[in-house]
Amino acid sequence: MRYHGMVIRPPSEANSYILQVTYGCSHNRCTFCGTYLDKPFQARKTSEVLDDIRTAQTMMPGVRRVFLADGDALVLSTRRLAQILDTLRDGFSQLERVGIYASAQNLLAKSVDELAIVREKGLGIVYLGLESGSDDVLARVEKGVGSAEMIAAIRKAKQAGLLVSVIGILGIGGMELSEEHAQQTGRVVNAMDPDYFSMLTLMLVPGTPLYNQWQAGSFHLLKPSAMLMELHRVISQLDDLTQCVFRTNHASNYLPLRGTLSQDKEYLLSVLDGALTQGATVLRPEAWRGL
Repeated sequence: MRYHGMVIRPPSEANSYILQVTYGCSHNRCTFCGTYLDKPFQARKTSEVLDDIRTAQTMMPGVRRVFLADGDALVLSTRRLAQILDTLRDGFSQLERVGIYASAQNLLAKSVDELAIVREKGLGIVYLGLESGSDDVLARVEKGVGSAEMIAAIRKAKQAGLLVSVIGILGIGGMELSEEHAQQTGRVVNAMDPDYFSMLTLMLVPGTPLYNQWQAGSFHLLKPSAMLMELHRVISQLDDLTQCVFRTNHASNYLPLRGTLSQDKEYLLSVLDGALTQGATVLRPEAWRGL
């Protein structure tokens, strides 16, 4: 098995076999993201990917979950993804699920039938970086799509029978757009009704445009208490979710939370109220946070 550059995956894929099928991200213009700055986008040769799968079969025959990296592997053609998924299913008898990062652009570029094909071949869950429901914030961080496209993409994935996990980022709007970011993120997540929803907390990465904006004084980073207030505003609006697993268990977060929305909404808000009252003593120390 061969890996090139930094490889990331969602927290829920910690025990998965990570298989790189692409390098980098085909968009790679988000101002906050430094993950692939040193790695131009490239689709790996299918022959190399299949070789890695065969190697993994001998080293880890009991694999139950696989995550297809890098940043937006769903950009690959349906034919190529189907071949990779068929090889995984044939090679790992205990395989339960395959996961993948998916941009709204890539989901919208595929038909419901195409998404259903890869779902039938083992793709079980897609992870979408919403970041924010605010169109102003999305434009400022150069996400490349607006909230309407984000909602349409998730609805298409759900129509195809895929599980969907949506990820937001606390603080991404800075002080200026904090309230709008929270309000609009709540609105969009309600419209999506995802199976999973998590929020990370912004960490500024040297070398990124957003880091440079912060250094120049044009972007103002929220304090930890303001991050929690922003999270409180988001959760307070989540009233239309069917059975959504909610987490803030990423290493970047100051306060780990877990629950199911909407039934655990009041509990989550009460925990946040307590943390805001107690202050820094109950928060993860800054030195312990990570990407």
